[in-house]
This record gives sequence, structure tokens and C-alpha cells, in this order.
Amino acid sequence: MNTLPHYVLTGGPCAGKSTTLELLKARGYGVSPEPGRIYFERQLALGHTLEELLSDMPKLEKDILREHIELERLNRKDTHVFFDRGMPDCLAYYRVYGVPEDEELWDALKNAHYKKVFLLDLIEAFENDSVRIETPEQAKNIHDAIKSAYEELGHEIVQVPVLPPNERVEFILERL
Repeated sequence: MNTLPHYVLTGGPCAGKSTTLELLKARGYGVSPEPGRIYFERQLALGHTLEELLSDMPKLEKDILREHIELERLNRKDTHVFFDRGMPDCLAYYRVYGVPEDEELWDALKNAHYKKVFLLDLIEAFENDSVRIETPEQAKNIHDAIKSAYEELGHEIVQVPVLPPNERVEFILERL
């Protein structure tokens, strides 16, 4: 497996990934934003509607996969980098939304290696925004699918409990 200091923070929607990553960034760690959010925000800025983007799940998931591939390629290999979601998240989303798995996905998964994966437990204060539209039940299903994808692919998972944000960061840093 990869010995580069690349880590993944993952979990279902509203697990506190963004807050945790912002705190890690404030402490000087490299962070890579969530590819799906980047994709959605870019498309919305171009005038597409959320309904339009969600109407073709195979295209949407393939486009987000390509965003993942590009973000991981761009990150320097000689610094600690925390990714907001990793490539196996794509596998989980493909499965949740019934998108057929293809060679492009599996090639990307073969090339995705992380030193450690931190799976953040879902927080109770569930909030939607312009691109997070899932219900709490859907978020739980996605969370479970993400965990299964990482386990299936043999990644070491560290379960991160719900804690105050700074304590979550300490929990993660103590386990690097």
C-alpha cells in the first residue's frame, strides 16, 4: 500500500467533514475539497439546475469520478494531504444510485491508495444546503455504503465518533 501521507475523511452527508477539514487546514495540513461539491457548484454557476444534474445519475457519477481523479492527481505527494472523500466513495455512490460499475471506475479504484481512512460518524444536527439534499435516512444509507466500499477494498478504517470539532481533530491527529 501507499506510504505517502495521504488520508481520507469520509462519511455520509452531514458527518462534519467540512468543519473537520477546515480545522486541519488551519493547523497547516493540506486539504483537498470534496469533488462532488466542486462539481455541483461549478455546474450551478454555469446555469444548470440541481434537478437537471440529478436527472442523469450515470453522467453525474462519472463526472464526479473524473473530478476525484483530477484532484488526487493534482495533490503533491510530499505533504500530508487530507482528502474530503476518497475514490471508494465513488463506488458507494454508484451503488446507492444504481449506476453500473465500469472499467473507468475500477481503474481509478486500483490507483487509489491512502495511508488511512477516517470514517466520521454522522452528527445529529442534519442540515441541507444548495447541494446537500438527502434526508437523514438517505444519509445513513450512503454512510453505510461508504463504509462497505472501503472495507471491501481493504482500506484501514478508523471510526471517528461524534465529538466537538476540535476534539475530533485531536482524535484524528493522534491516529495518523
